[in-house]
Amino acid sequence: MWLRRAFFGWLLPAAFVLPLWLLVGWAIFNAGGWAFLWVLFLAIPGVLVWQLLLTLLVRARGTVRAHRAVSWWDVLGFAVWHALVISLGFFAENWWAPAMVVAILVGVGLFWLELWQLWSEARPSRLLMQASSGAAYLPPPAERAEPAERDVYIVTEKQSRPSS
Repeated sequence: MWLRRAFFGWLLPAAFVLPLWLLVGWAIFNAGGWAFLWVLFLAIPGVLVWQLLLTLLVRARGTVRAHRAVSWWDVLGFAVWHALVISLGFFAENWWAPAMVVAILVGVGLFWLELWQLWSEARPSRLLMQASSGAAYLPPPAERAEPAERDVYIVTEKQSRPSS
């Protein structure tokens, strides 16, 4: 549980730390001018916005808010995506382009994973109950006591005649 809670706490800072790492990585590994333009105009805004969007999708789920912990699917997805984003900051020419393509694909897959988890938690099938035989059924509505007849009071306003 501590790992899932740690990922819950890491999601929001990751939106700022990961883009910062791409900028720092560019400076440390002397990636060049074109890479600087890529980092400045595509990578930093893209990772920032995408991470914030994914964080909002995760925090929109009731179970995540209640337990303050992400699911194991979230841990797996974010660990892979963050590792790929961090690897992009090394700017190694041999594997940088394939790593970028895989990072984009994993980021899109993570988006769909978060939507699927949100949808599966929000669908009304959670209201179904299971019988001992395994059949699903809707529980009967709770009986409501009929309210006793109430007295009705009618208040009328007495109109005064206008003075002439």
